[in-house]
Amino acid sequence: MNVSLNWLGTHLDVAGKSIKEIDDLLTFAGVEVEGIETKGIASEKIVVAQIMEAVQHPNADKLKVTQVDAGEGSLRQIVCGAKNYKVGDKVPCALPGAALPGGFTIGEAKMRGVESKGMLCAASEIGLPEGEDGLLILPEDAVIGRPVKEMFDSDVLLELEVTPNRPDLLSHRGMARELAALLKTPLIPLETPEEKLASAEGKIRVEATDTCPFYSAIRIRGVEVKDSPAWLKQRLESIGLKPINNIVDVTNFVLHELGQPLHAFDAAKVSGAIVVRPAKDGEIFHALDDEKYELSGEDLLISDESGAALALGGVMGGLESGVSASTTEILLEAAYFTPQGIRRTSRKTALMSDSSYRFERGVDPAGVLKASALAVKLILETAGGEADAAVLAVGEIPVLTQPVVLDAKKLDQLMGGSIALAEAEEILTRLGLTKLADGQWSVPSFRADLQRHIDLVEEIARVHGLDNVPSRFAGAFVPASAVDAAYDADMVLRRRLAALGVFECQTIKLISDAQMQDALPLRPLQDGDVIRVKLPLSEDHVVMRPSIIPGLVASAVRNVRQQAKALRFFEMGRVFRNAGGGKAKDQESENLALLVSGNAQSAAWSQKERAADLYDLKGLISALLRNQAIQFFPRDRDGFVLSCDIKAGDQNIGVFGRIAPTRARELDLPAETHVAELDLAKLRKMISGVQHVEDLPQFPASTRDAAMELAATTANAEIEKVIAKHAEPLLISAECFDVFTDPSGEKLAADRKSVAYRFTYRDSGRTLKSDEVDAAHQKMLAALTKGLGVSFR
Repeated sequence: MNVSLNWLGTHLDVAGKSIKEIDDLLTFAGVEVEGIETKGIASEKIVVAQIMEAVQHPNADKLKVTQVDAGEGSLRQIVCGAKNYKVGDKVPCALPGAALPGGFTIGEAKMRGVESKGMLCAASEIGLPEGEDGLLILPEDAVIGRPVKEMFDSDVLLELEVTPNRPDLLSHRGMARELAALLKTPLIPLETPEEKLASAEGKIRVEATDTCPFYSAIRIRGVEVKDSPAWLKQRLESIGLKPINNIVDVTNFVLHELGQPLHAFDAAKVSGAIVVRPAKDGEIFHALDDEKYELSGEDLLISDESGAALALGGVMGGLESGVSASTTEILLEAAYFTPQGIRRTSRKTALMSDSSYRFERGVDPAGVLKASALAVKLILETAGGEADAAVLAVGEIPVLTQPVVLDAKKLDQLMGGSIALAEAEEILTRLGLTKLADGQWSVPSFRADLQRHIDLVEEIARVHGLDNVPSRFAGAFVPASAVDAAYDADMVLRRRLAALGVFECQTIKLISDAQMQDALPLRPLQDGDVIRVKLPLSEDHVVMRPSIIPGLVASAVRNVRQQAKALRFFEMGRVFRNAGGGKAKDQESENLALLVSGNAQSAAWSQKERAADLYDLKGLISALLRNQAIQFFPRDRDGFVLSCDIKAGDQNIGVFGRIAPTRARELDLPAETHVAELDLAKLRKMISGVQHVEDLPQFPASTRDAAMELAATTANAEIEKVIAKHAEPLLISAECFDVFTDPSGEKLAADRKSVAYRFTYRDSGRTLKSDEVDAAHQKMLAALTKGLGVSFR
C-alpha cells in the first residue's frame, strides 16, 4: 500500500518527525516499510528562467536555439525541442550539474553542432506530475533565478506491507491513527456529515444476506461528470493513481482516505430495484477491465430487476453500468461484504482490485455509512447536483467486536514487570480502546483482530517496544523429535555434498509444461498423476513438480550461459503427485536430486581435460552413503538414455539417467549431463545412528587379478550382484580396472567382452597365508562361473 506523507499530515502533525523516525516506528510496530520515495524537485540548480530569444537551429528542423535569463547577469544559450512556449515565458531551467530524476545529471554539450549550456524542462523531467506536452510554463510573477523547488510542494511516498490481520491500516486515516498512538500525538478530528437511513423496500433487495449483511445506496441527481479539482488529482497522483473523473476520483479518494470501498452506478443504466444475489452457474460478467468472467453460485452479483449484472460484489464494477461523461444521475453504493466470499471470488476469477484487497481482509462495519456520507459531500462539491435526504439501507451493520478482559497479573508476568498497569492502560486508550468495569475493555469496530487477553498484551508490547521487555528465561529442554532427526540428517547430507564440491540450489516448486520432459520421478508417472495449478501466475508455473530435476536443469542452463564449465548441483525439497492416476489423495514426498555435467577435470600441464560421466555421479552417491554398496540396474525412462534404478543393498533408493543428447543440444547443455533423484526418507535412515570410525588395518592385504570373458550385453551390476551374493568373508573389495572388446572379432568375438577385476583379501585378526588367499579366490571365481557362465583368460 502506498501512503503519502502530505496526505497523512491532514490527519496528524508529523512535521517534527524525520522520515527515518517514522520508518523505525512503523517497522518496530510490525508494519514493514518496503520502500521510501521522495517526490518533487530535489535539486537547487533547477531555477526559474525567462526565454528572451528563440531562433531556428541551423542544422535541425525540430530544434530551436534559445537565449534564456536565469538570473546570472548574462544570457545562457540552450538548445530546445519543445514547441509549446513563446518568447517571454518563464520555464524551469536545469543548470549544468543539476541532478534530475533517474540519476541523470545535466552538463554542457553540443547538439547538432550548436553549444547548449543546460536544459529547459518539462514537469515530468524535474520530478513533478506529468502535465501538458512540452515545457512547464511557470506563472508570470515567478522570480527569475529562484529555485523551482521553492514553488512546489514536495512529498514522501511510503510503500508499506500491511499484514492480513490489520486491515484497519489500509487507509491514510488508519495509518494516521496508528502513528498517533505510537507518537503520542493527538489525531485531528475527522468530521463527516450524518446520514439518515430510510427503508429500501421495493428499491433494494438482498438475496444473499450471508455474504452481504448490510447494503446501502443513495441517489444523487444533476451531477456533471468532469475533471476533478487540482487538490483531488494531486491526492490521487501522490500515491500513484491516475485521475479519471470527479465521480470515480471521489470514490477512490474515500477508499484511500478511510479504507471503505464504494462504487458509483450510472442510475440511467439501472432498471428498477437493485438486487444483491448469488450469480447463476455459468453466468457471464463483463467487468470494467473489459474482460468477461464466468461465475458460479458462490459469487455475489449486484444486478437490477431485469437481471443485468451491474457489479461483481466487493470486487469490480460492470462495464455497462459504469459512470461516463454523459452520466447525470448516480447511485452510490456502500456495503459490508463478508471477507470469505470476496476472497473466494477474487481468487477464482484472478480478479484483484483495491476494493477486493480490503473487503477480503475485512473493512470496518461502522465505517460504511461514514464513508458514504463523506463521498456524498465531496461529489456535491466537485460535481454539483442534489442528493436524496436519506440513504436506502437493507440489513444490519454487523458487530464483530466484544469486550475483552485485560488480566493485570498475566500482563505483568508476560511483560516481565517492564511496564506499569497505568502505562499499559494508557497505550490501550491511545489505540482507541475504552476501559470498562472489572478489567474489561471495549474494542473499537475497526480492530476486529482483538479478541483475547493475549491480543491486548501483544498490542501493549508492540507499542511499548519489545526491546524494552527484559529477557529472563533460558531456553527450556525439549526432547528430540522426528522433525529434529530429519533436519540433522539433511544437514549431514548437505555437509557431505558440499565437501565433495557440490553446490546447493533452491528452485521454485512450480514448473512449466515444457519442463515436464526433464522430470525423472522415482516412479513413472501415470495419467492423472500430475497436479496442475488451477489459476497459474504465468505459463512457467502451471505444474506442481513431480521431480526436482527440472529445476536443476534450468539452473544448469543459466550457469552454462554464464560460461560455467563444471556443473555439480544438488537440491533437497518436496515433490508432488496424485497417487494411482489421481484415484487417491495428493501425495507429497521429499527427494534429493543431483546433477553432474561439464568438466570433471580441467586441463593442466600434467593432465588432460576430462568430462564428467556417470561414474562421477555414482562416486558422489557412494561417498554420500558411506558403507553402502551402490548398484545401478538399467531401466528405460522416456527422455533419458543410460537410465537406471539405483539400489543400496536390497532396496531401491532412486533413479539415474543421462539427459538425451537431443534435449541437451536444445538446452545448450554439455553433451553428457547426468542426473539422479533419490528418496530422502530412505537416505535419512541409512545415515542415522552413531557413525563409527574404522580403524586402520593391522595386517596386510593380498590382491588377485582375474580377466573374465562374458557376453557383451552383461551389465557390470550383474557381476557385482554375484560377488555380493557369494559373500566371501576374506574379500574386502572388488574393483573393475579394465574392459576389452573387439568389434572386428579378430582377437575376441564381437558379441563378447573381457572384464578385468582386482580382488583384495584380508583378515582383520592375522596375516593370511598364500594358499588361504588362493583358496578364497578360487571360490570367488567358481561363484562367478556358476552365476554368469563366465570363462577366465
